[in-house]
Amino acid sequence: MPTAPFDHLLRLSTPLGVYEHARGPVPRTEHGMCVDDVARALVVAARDPHPAPEVVALAWTALRFLRAAQRDDGTMHNRRDDAGTWLDMPSTDDHWGRALWAFGVTAARATDSELAGEARRGAEMALRARSGHPRATAYAALGAALLLTVAPDELAAYALLLDARRALLPLSTDPSWPWPYGRLTYASPVLPEAMIAIGSTLSDPELQQDGLTLLRWLVDQQTTGTHLSPVATGGRAAGDARTPAFDQQPIEVATLAEACATAWEATGDERWLRVLGRCVAWFEGDNDSLVPVRDVVTGAGFDGLEDGSVNLNQGAESTLAWLATAQVADACRFPAVR
Repeated sequence: MPTAPFDHLLRLSTPLGVYEHARGPVPRTEHGMCVDDVARALVVAARDPHPAPEVVALAWTALRFLRAAQRDDGTMHNRRDDAGTWLDMPSTDDHWGRALWAFGVTAARATDSELAGEARRGAEMALRARSGHPRATAYAALGAALLLTVAPDELAAYALLLDARRALLPLSTDPSWPWPYGRLTYASPVLPEAMIAIGSTLSDPELQQDGLTLLRWLVDQQTTGTHLSPVATGGRAAGDARTPAFDQQPIEVATLAEACATAWEATGDERWLRVLGRCVAWFEGDNDSLVPVRDVVTGAGFDGLEDGSVNLNQGAESTLAWLATAQVADACRFPAVR
């Protein structure tokens, strides 16, 4: 059985894909679906070590969705309506990187060999493209690094990692703000996670250490006392006060959990497990508003932590953020901090 139930994720799903938004627990079908969320769904479904039949079916649905989004040059559509029509032009925005990450996870972790093989073919196509966006490049690098664990002769994956190493900016020389950009915004931990993964794969200890340094700094920036206080939707610039801000998004905590799991795998340092435990605890109510940001019965994630409350909508991104956080914590055999 999965660490957290897949009930709500399955409620958001159809044989075509996964609805992006919900009003409360009810899918908002008029808003359609996107590769961003379907890629995340493939990640959690493919990583389930003992998937129920409906989770296996979801993994296949997600993989077919991603493969249908691909073009021969490696670019991808993102947005699709519930009739199956693509609504945008193919590109290599963040959704492309998340799809390549999902392909890599599935190729390396799926228990279904046919699913893993089809994911590898998807990765091979995605590896033809490159992105000018740092987060897209970081997600793509995570996928390429995972692909190399099962396909060490995949030269295109090595090429992408080399390009990503050159594309990711070095740390700032200001020790109080080593972040290579002037502002912390969305899903920041994926950048140091990619540095750690690239450094490990390419035997580049300096890059790996820079990633670990940056991740430690991010943890400090997003911790108040003994609990997490993530950067809110408005972001935070150097010099801004480090007071709790809202709305806080579950995706921020999930990306931190994923990065800490990668850091632990690379170093064996149990301090990363303690931060991972705080990520689980944030969803369970050890946060700035002292309220749970997940439904323990259905596995739903709520769409944001507000000042003293939560956004009760239960969209795909937030639900998948909770499922992914619980999943990586369980994989690292670390109990939730309560």
